[in-house]
Amino acid sequence: MKIDTQSLIADLPDTLAKWFAQRLRRPFVGQLSADERVQLEQHSGLSGEALALALLPMAATLSIAPVSHFKVGAIAIGRSGALYLGANLELQGQTLFHSVHGEQSAISNAWLAGETGLEAMVINASPCGHCRQFMNELQYADQLKVVLPEQGSQSLSHYLPYAFGPTDLGIDTGLMATQQHQLTCAHTDPVIQLALQHANASYAPYSGSPSAVVLQTDAGQCFAGRYAENAAFNPSLPPMQMALSAMALAQIPFSAIRRAVLLQSAQGQIDQRHSAAGALATVSDIGLETILVE
Repeated sequence: MKIDTQSLIADLPDTLAKWFAQRLRRPFVGQLSADERVQLEQHSGLSGEALALALLPMAATLSIAPVSHFKVGAIAIGRSGALYLGANLELQGQTLFHSVHGEQSAISNAWLAGETGLEAMVINASPCGHCRQFMNELQYADQLKVVLPEQGSQSLSHYLPYAFGPTDLGIDTGLMATQQHQLTCAHTDPVIQLALQHANASYAPYSGSPSAVVLQTDAGQCFAGRYAENAAFNPSLPPMQMALSAMALAQIPFSAIRRAVLLQSAQGQIDQRHSAAGALATVSDIGLETILVE
């Protein structure tokens, strides 16, 4: 999936479309830095949540939804001030639990970029229960705003009253908080070392099973995914899906995958191999390399 610039900005207001047409030259991975956001606000006259709402059509354009044909666009507003686009990803022919929701995509985009918390999630449709639960796992979830085109801004607790979350299971940190697992690996292969870095940053407080996936393309680009667990278990996001979502946001076709590495703890309670291999087989003939580490 490669979307040309004109298609990507086609549904934006003219002032935003002109700004992107002039500046969107580098590979675009659905991220706008805090400085770029300020520039865009000054150029367009839109600011804060209004700017993010106006950018939703751009996020939705990145959707891959062969099953539902329903394009979800989401934008995470980081506490740094940066904006992170996300879109739903469905794997043709694969069971539906392998899907990545738009909100999960935007949150993953922010987390992989180094954000440790979000101010708001801006979405083009009301979040489903799955996504409300996923957002409830976030660090600072009690301060998170959910912004919709018609309903405006509400707290996450408005959409998820009487919520069940990490504290109910004795966990006092949340998703996107800095993690420091102590996995080690003797391999000097840079792809494996990148997977190790992301596994050590993954969030697995319930199973104690940190893991990560790195997908390398024929051009040498690497896309990583970290495991993101949830107190309700089922909304957990596996590392393979996160890595595939990162590729989709960068508009790199899955046919470009030339190597796929899963690295996980040998002491974990769960094993990502079967799930990761199943998702990968849907989009690529490349075999999955698995590295078990202590």
